Amino acid sequence: MLYAILCYNSEDAVGSWSKEYHDETMARLRSVNDKLARQGRLGPVARLLPTTAATTLRKGRENLVIDGPFAETKEQLLGFYIVDCSSLDAALETARELATANPGTGSYEVRPVAEFHEYTVGQQQKPAA
Repeated sequence: MLYAILCYNSEDAVGSWSKEYHDETMARLRSVNDKLARQGRLGPVARLLPTTAATTLRKGRENLVIDGPFAETKEQLLGFYIVDCSSLDAALETARELATANPGTGSYEVRPVAEFHEYTVGQQQKPAA
């Protein structure tokens, strides 16, 4: 089953990292990515730009486009992983590996992905028949 691992942290905290700390953290995360890729379990991964680059479409009687994130929060969605795991426990273990590679504050939300089409991690997307 595919799981989304949503990576949250304070943009201010991450933005205050030194270049050296940033590079070390990214190297540890790449190590986890490489392991998942070798196992054929790694799907799309994205690191998002800061919320200052966000635009939100707010639904209502009339849709309203506004600059910035949808909600004020202490932690922001900074990126995500899609991983193929046999169970929630396996997905949580992957989230633990990511948390170890990226020490400090923040959180990882693990959520099963509802599949609207056929998809196999490591292969191109195939439309449902």
